[in-house]
Amino acid sequence: MLPEQSQYSSDAIDIPQVTTLPSRQPDSKLRSVIEAVFDIEEAINPPIPNVEVQYIGRLRVPSEGVLDQLDPALAQLNFHAYLSQDEATGKHILTVFQGRFATRELPWWPNLLLLVLTILSLLFVGAGTQAGIDGREVKDFSDIHLLDGWPYALSLMLILGAHELGHYFAAKRHRVTNVSLPYFIPMPFGLFGTLGAFIMMRGPIKNRKVLFDVGVAGPLAGLFFAIPILIIGLATSKIQEVPKNEDTAREGNSLVYAAAKIAVFGRFVPDGNEDVFINQLATAGWTGLFVTALNLIPLGQLDGGHVIYTLFGRRVRKLYVPIIGTFAALTVLVSLSWAFWTLLLLLFGWQHATPLDDVTPLDGRRRMIGIIALIIFILVFVPNPIQIIPAGS
Repeated sequence: MLPEQSQYSSDAIDIPQVTTLPSRQPDSKLRSVIEAVFDIEEAINPPIPNVEVQYIGRLRVPSEGVLDQLDPALAQLNFHAYLSQDEATGKHILTVFQGRFATRELPWWPNLLLLVLTILSLLFVGAGTQAGIDGREVKDFSDIHLLDGWPYALSLMLILGAHELGHYFAAKRHRVTNVSLPYFIPMPFGLFGTLGAFIMMRGPIKNRKVLFDVGVAGPLAGLFFAIPILIIGLATSKIQEVPKNEDTAREGNSLVYAAAKIAVFGRFVPDGNEDVFINQLATAGWTGLFVTALNLIPLGQLDGGHVIYTLFGRRVRKLYVPIIGTFAALTVLVSLSWAFWTLLLLLFGWQHATPLDDVTPLDGRRRMIGIIALIIFILVFVPNPIQIIPAGS
């Protein structure tokens, strides 16, 4: 059970592209650069902003490394390129864009300010949770002992911080430019005290391998801390009888959370009229699993969207309607709390981050890790996140 408090988290990687526009270069010079690696069958000038020319044909060399080979010459002409493949014909498409990616330093003070505000927000929620555990009545803010919330604040910041820094260091390892430090989002009057965090990457993603590594690193790093925090929290929480004379909030079960309770207590709870009343550590661990599940939803620019796109390419767009339909069904049949997420996925779920080289597939090791990540999504997903148990039930 969730302690009564006396008083949501997503993580999408934003990848806008910033270019500076040059004067047009003679097509013959550009064409000679491209023909070194590409058999050109057709050249078109599509009415797309900043597109110089689009070459259709076949690569002469393996796709991996082609853009690295072309980039020095394209840089001299003030161009950059995007490599894709027509699904119907199998032909390669090399789109040449005007301009280069601009680099600029992002200010650090917003990150620090949001970090401090989020810590205070988590302290506030954790203190409210502790007041409920202690059975103290809270009538106003003066009854909140802010420092009482440190176990929740520290634990959840550790999980969220690991998640975001997983993205950050993976991007840095692959030399992605213009990567921001995490932006944490405080929400002191929400259930969790935060809407999560995100990083911004304004530089190009080189290929699917880089996009995969950056996308999957966050959930795996966060999960590495969430599970032990959950286990320790459950081991120090108490099983008690559920009060009959008042409404109570019960946290939902994922397969991992249910297994953790069985491992710690030797049985599944709730059991009859008994349930575990989770403390701050267990609440943070449960929230960490929930956040991981949200981020691994295999759609759009969520981490799961990056993973599934790098595995299957543009074919994943066929999953848009089934996934939206699933969340709409969850909203109607299970919990209205999914209405917000259904709307977000409906509006933004069709947008996928695409790397400059959208042809070279993942290697076997990454494909296996990607499948494991999708299995983790199933294991940590909570169909009914919070249930309100009416008095007398």
